[in-house]
Amino acid sequence: MPQIRPIPAITFTTPSGDVSSLIAPPYDVLDQRDKDALLAKNNSNIVGVDLPHLPAKTVGPDSTYEAAGKKYRDWLAKGVLGRRARPALFVYQQTYTVSGGASGGVGKKLQRRGLVANVTVQPFGKSASGKGGIHPHEQTFSGPKEDRMKLMLATQAQLSPIFGLHSDPTNRIGPLLAGVIDRSPPVLRGTTSNDGVLHEMWAVDDEFRQQPLIEAFDGADIFIADGHHRYSTALNYRNKLVAERGDAGLPENHPANHCLFVLVALQDPGLIILPTHRVLGGMNGLTMAKLREASGSLLEFTPFAGDLAALEAALPKSGPHAMGLYMPSNTEQPLWIVRPTQADPLASRFSQQSKAWRELDVAIIQHLIVEEVCQKHLTDPAVNGGQVQWKFPHTLDELKANTETPGYQFGLIVQATPLESVRLVSEAGELMPQKSTFFYPKLATGMVINPLD
Repeated sequence: MPQIRPIPAITFTTPSGDVSSLIAPPYDVLDQRDKDALLAKNNSNIVGVDLPHLPAKTVGPDSTYEAAGKKYRDWLAKGVLGRRARPALFVYQQTYTVSGGASGGVGKKLQRRGLVANVTVQPFGKSASGKGGIHPHEQTFSGPKEDRMKLMLATQAQLSPIFGLHSDPTNRIGPLLAGVIDRSPPVLRGTTSNDGVLHEMWAVDDEFRQQPLIEAFDGADIFIADGHHRYSTALNYRNKLVAERGDAGLPENHPANHCLFVLVALQDPGLIILPTHRVLGGMNGLTMAKLREASGSLLEFTPFAGDLAALEAALPKSGPHAMGLYMPSNTEQPLWIVRPTQADPLASRFSQQSKAWRELDVAIIQHLIVEEVCQKHLTDPAVNGGQVQWKFPHTLDELKANTETPGYQFGLIVQATPLESVRLVSEAGELMPQKSTFFYPKLATGMVINPLD
């Protein structure tokens, strides 16, 4: 079962505890312009180590990782970074606002709380005891894992936490986190400039106060929300050391046996998933009439009067698996509500998959709309090899702009994947289609570092 334990934490050593200029969003959402902007504010921003090579999630030259490792060690030597006196657990609170229906109202302020801890590394899936498994919901790829492995070997550290979810139906853990927050001011705080999210951390370095938190997580299943590649890298790193040591193995307290996590309850009122919409292309000359003809009896189309925001707001009350369609070339009627005509439209093709997986709107888009309608009837072999082209915008403005880009024909406004679906699909040992979840806000990188040396 995943055991949690305190972290021999390394943090930035700012006298005020304000790390706004030193923390960064996760590496895989950043480009060169983002990196340059962060470093322009503070040359010691964590992005200088955590993102040694661009584009993110690709493998760079060895020299870039070596330079990142050297910079990290220089920061330690100069006192930019320092190890805390005692291993600690940390309560992590994020305060943020988000527009739209996912937040329960435009501009509503929300708070999300979690525990930052080291979790015992184990293979994905159920544990040997049947309790305390670590469950993925996304597929991983070799390039990002190789990139993160090179960085981990160069720095001998885990620079950013995995975002893990757990179930706390009786609210056993929530009051423990609140008690820590109420007792003292945070030891670290900072605001990420890209999204305005306030990040605060409280240290729990007293063993007496740590124990109730450790016991509360005993046997808890953990569902990875973000960080599948980084967790896979931690697992590969541990397996690499085990193989190198042979029969000697790794002692239980070896740093490679543990991985840095932020653990948030599925019941936390500040935990939300925002939708990731779809924009589809590669179907030159597509008209609404051709799309409806190709759909046959699989889909029903209802014209919608209003704008994109109104269409998005109407979807939850528009029936099972309702999604919005925007086709700008259909000038007289660009907006539609689209629904599958069958209650379980993937049952015949994917009877072996769980009902929770078959009911994912993103699975219906991929396997019904894209594969059965667009791929079979509307693509041109001379365009993109006959494959549908995808874009994955998060906002309606991005969806509109991407749909109006040459080569793309229509956009689909998707409802957010429910949290319960993430749990059920993960427990079934299944993987969701790409870009199924967009947990917001992102965790900050650089608040706490877990050393592996």
